[in-house]
Amino acid sequence: MHHVPAYILLFVILSLVQIFLLNNLVVGTFLCPLIYIAFIILLRLDTMPIVLLGCSLAIGMLMDMTMGVAGINTIATLLVGFLRPTLIRLVSPREEFRDDGVPSPERMGVSLFWSYIVVMILLHHTVFFTLEALSWGHFMRTLLRILLSSGATLLLVWLTERLFTAKISARA
Repeated sequence: MHHVPAYILLFVILSLVQIFLLNNLVVGTFLCPLIYIAFIILLRLDTMPIVLLGCSLAIGMLMDMTMGVAGINTIATLLVGFLRPTLIRLVSPREEFRDDGVPSPERMGVSLFWSYIVVMILLHHTVFFTLEALSWGHFMRTLLRILLSSGATLLLVWLTERLFTAKISARA
């Protein structure tokens, strides 16, 4: 329960960065980093599924309201939130790390952590940009948006993870 204020602060900071900075940053049509997914990625490993889905719904709906897209963020974040426990089990066997605490390279191992965040981001961005395009006619354009935006988001999520877990020990 003592982790709740830190996660509320993370939710607020990521939301504000996405809404006021990244949504207004025009880098091109192919680069659209979606940093808010870091909130779902960095939730504690022992988060109950109902809480995980509630957090996914909250951040998705907030992003939909501020971005002006009708449910795309909510669908993508709910899917990622729903599949997160399965993805964690797939990319990292339970024997490799303890099943509590914040996901980090120190807890999961560097390669397992990178696998985890890459899969989460690619899944989220694939759903998001596919629903945004709503057409297979621009498949290559959509694929390029998924890959470039995933790369930018991956860098931002890694920086967020480093900042968020800076004061948290591997056993917290």
